[in-house]
Amino acid sequence: MSDWPSKAREFVDGIAISVAIVGRDERGELVVTACNNHFLQMTGGERADNQAFPIPFDTLIPDHVRLEFREKLQQCFASEGAQELEQAYDFRKDTQSWRLSLKPIRHANGGANVVEILVTGFDIAPKMHLTHEREVNASRYRAVVDSAYDAIVAIDQQHNITLFNRAAENLFGYTSAEVLGRPIETLLPEKFRAHHSRHVRQFADSPLTSLRQSTAPRMDESNSVYGQHRDGSIIPVEIAISKIDVDGVTEFTAVVRDITDRARQMELLKKQAVTDALTGLPNRREFLEFVDKVLGTDDVLSVFILDIDFFKKINDSYGHDIGDEVLRVLAKVGMSITHESNLFARWGGEEFVAALPGADADLVRRFAEELRQRIEQQDFEHAWHLKPIPFTVSIGVVTRAEGERDVDALMKRADRALYRAKKLGRNRVEVG
Repeated sequence: MSDWPSKAREFVDGIAISVAIVGRDERGELVVTACNNHFLQMTGGERADNQAFPIPFDTLIPDHVRLEFREKLQQCFASEGAQELEQAYDFRKDTQSWRLSLKPIRHANGGANVVEILVTGFDIAPKMHLTHEREVNASRYRAVVDSAYDAIVAIDQQHNITLFNRAAENLFGYTSAEVLGRPIETLLPEKFRAHHSRHVRQFADSPLTSLRQSTAPRMDESNSVYGQHRDGSIIPVEIAISKIDVDGVTEFTAVVRDITDRARQMELLKKQAVTDALTGLPNRREFLEFVDKVLGTDDVLSVFILDIDFFKKINDSYGHDIGDEVLRVLAKVGMSITHESNLFARWGGEEFVAALPGADADLVRRFAEELRQRIEQQDFEHAWHLKPIPFTVSIGVVTRAEGERDVDALMKRADRALYRAKKLGRNRVEVG
């Protein structure tokens, strides 16, 4: 008689996984002809020292898993093909999950060919627990990303978009499905697209990138860039970028913040810094910067200073509100006859200035004289709050000398010409 059963028991007892061999008795009932302690622990059974194999299948396998297990065994016997299943074995303390593989084996026993089923089982509870933890962490990560106020966009090593949260959808006007897998350049203004890949590589290779990884990402004006909405509009944004190396693959994640309102406010503040609040004209600072820039070239440039004659008398006679209205009227007239390349500005008090690039002495004199006459003749339309207030202006005109670069010297010459116009009776233009 073959010693197969004893060899089988020695084999399965030496394996650190759940192993059993299932056969059929003379009546065709399922029996366990050998199994190791891991199999008994899996099923929750115990084998007495004097208990002999074969053991009826039903006495070892718990009721709640027996039916499915039996069906798989019967299929395995019928087809002589391998089968697999996963089962949970409930005990008082916990539940264990096992993945079982059933494989037919044919061997000689007592001169006859016998088919039995080799059952191997692996405890997959730790793996399921790990999988569950990963799913929970992934779910938590998705919830945080999708509920974030700022847009979050990630790209892979090929600079294709791999993550696009809801805030990003709202910011850029695309759905996640529309941009996943597309190049990040899709979200950039056209003029920035050509060199963006090079900038990403430079960022990745920069030693400062490693330093950034050890410090919290920050957002400030130094990180301000521009994005492009789906409708083509340009969006000012701040961006904080993190470089992540995953299994040798470099990825980038960017937190993108819409700063449209802040940019609009900054633009307003910048404009206010160079604009006269009363008249809306450029102020002295803006005028000096403009003239200084032109003086940095060799272009022809003429300027003039204008002063309202007897302005104090207007304020004393009509009040400061009317005086302010006179200033606004002058600003309006000056702007109406100023060409696009010229700059008409408020110098301070009742004094105004103009810079005319490209205008020689004759042209600037004609321009100043036209302005003086229109003011004197009230040759303009204005809805006065009371009645029209007559007033005149005196103007001092100068043209830059060849090679002249000093804006202060130029304006002092214009001021001297203005003083001469006043001294000679006012309501006149004098060339310095």
